[in-house]
Amino acid sequence: MLAPHPFGHDITEQSLVERFSGLRQWEDRYRQLILLAKNVPALDDSLKTPQTELSGCENRVWLGAERLDNGAMHFYGDSEGRIVKGLLAVVLTKVEGKTPQAILEEDPLALFDTLGLREQLSTSRASGLTALAEGVLQLARRAL
Repeated sequence: MLAPHPFGHDITEQSLVERFSGLRQWEDRYRQLILLAKNVPALDDSLKTPQTELSGCENRVWLGAERLDNGAMHFYGDSEGRIVKGLLAVVLTKVEGKTPQAILEEDPLALFDTLGLREQLSTSRASGLTALAEGVLQLARRAL
């Protein structure tokens, strides 16, 4: 497996819901995103290619995926920005280990609404988040 990480396994959607459920202030959610970002392992430079770099993000972002033997997808990524890296962590938690078909049937950004994160994002970060979601969907479509 390329670039393993804890998202979707050790850090699950349910654990994120529990982590964010008591947070009412955006600053507290912001801190949690930074803490999540620390769990995203640095991507090896060999995986930071023009093919994996996303456009439309405030910071440089790389997103890649591979299809596992069981048919599920493993996503990996990195970003130069801490907040964007935290947003990436949430996206990875939502899509990791699912089949391409399951990914295409769900909104990869639905977890952001559940966690109360989407409404506080700046326009540029919201645009970057949309680019992340589209990147995930494109990788899932290619894997079909």
